[in-house]
Amino acid sequence: MIRVLLFLLFLPGFAQAACRQALALGLDVSGSVDAAEYRLQLDGLATALNSPDVRNVLFTQPDAPVQVLVYEWSGPSDQTIIVPWTPIVTPVDLAQITSVLRGQPRGAAAPTTAIGSAMLAGFTFLEERAACWKRTLDLSGDGQTNTGPRPQDIGDTRTPAGVIVNGLVVGTGDQRGDDERFADVKELSSYYQSYVIRGPGSFVEVALGFEDYAAAMERKLLRELASLIMGDATFERDQNPAN
Repeated sequence: MIRVLLFLLFLPGFAQAACRQALALGLDVSGSVDAAEYRLQLDGLATALNSPDVRNVLFTQPDAPVQVLVYEWSGPSDQTIIVPWTPIVTPVDLAQITSVLRGQPRGAAAPTTAIGSAMLAGFTFLEERAACWKRTLDLSGDGQTNTGPRPQDIGDTRTPAGVIVNGLVVGTGDQRGDDERFADVKELSSYYQSYVIRGPGSFVEVALGFEDYAAAMERKLLRELASLIMGDATFERDQNPAN
């Protein structure tokens, strides 16, 4: 497999077209997310993308960059792209994404929570990047589905082949740390584990509140971002497996 990828990388035009991972990030902006939490969510994503460890992963393989798309979701017909598909090749690319996230004003959104519809929208976006080596859908949310198709009713036939769905669940209210608060987060995490995530290695990350969103997002990005390194050392090991 490594020989094939190395060969393709040297074909004219392939390096510019290669994409090691397509990452679609869907952010819950339903009625349960107030203005302050909305800001914490978008600014938290910008902060996580710019953390030193995440930047190191993003810039590891510029010939086959990660491509990112960010969209907001709420009701069954409410999905809005705020960052279109963008290859992150240089710090300038990342700075442009950060600028959009930090400057994005909150628009009108349905009060309801349609995770199934958000999932189907994410699948549609990822189908536009079918050539990427890995495709991942991230859904952040602070509540269970209460309208539209249920995630558990979206079967394998509607899930694009090879797509992995991960979740980031967010606890609501202040950070008292009481038993009720942790019970709510645990219940939502179990819901995502049972009905939302799918694919090999899929997982749920937890933020105790929107104040914890940036740290939780950083943990999630570091865990899921593909980093296929094909440098000289890899090539030499492939050519000389006995070494």
